[in-house]
Amino acid sequence: MTGNEYIGFKEMCARFDVTPRTLRYYEYIELLSPRKEGRSRFYGPREIARMKLILRGRRFGFSLEDIRQWLLIYGEKGTREQYRVWIELADRQLDVLAQQRQELEAAIADLRDLRDETEALLSRMEAEPRDG
Repeated sequence: MTGNEYIGFKEMCARFDVTPRTLRYYEYIELLSPRKEGRSRFYGPREIARMKLILRGRRFGFSLEDIRQWLLIYGEKGTREQYRVWIELADRQLDVLAQQRQELEAAIADLRDLRDETEALLSRMEAEPRDG
């Protein structure tokens, strides 16, 4: 009973460009619950949708625990509460990303200044007569 709506383990890894270890870990921490037949695993529309949400959350910098808790809310309290929590999580993560951007911009500016200072120093050294 593995119709078109279900895909296997290898196809799931390939579709989402994740390692088998990653996929097994997501199952271990209960982010995904594939249907099992013997040793085979099959992923249906629910698991595929959850995987998209997991990877999107990771891209935004959310921890796996944040994602796991958020996914649990849907089953326990429904869509409205899930949306409320999502907004809270997103606001918090936007603050984190803004801080990271400031730190990155400062590092870029510092590196650019140091590079320019070094280039100027090298230019002066090359313009000076050399001692033999």
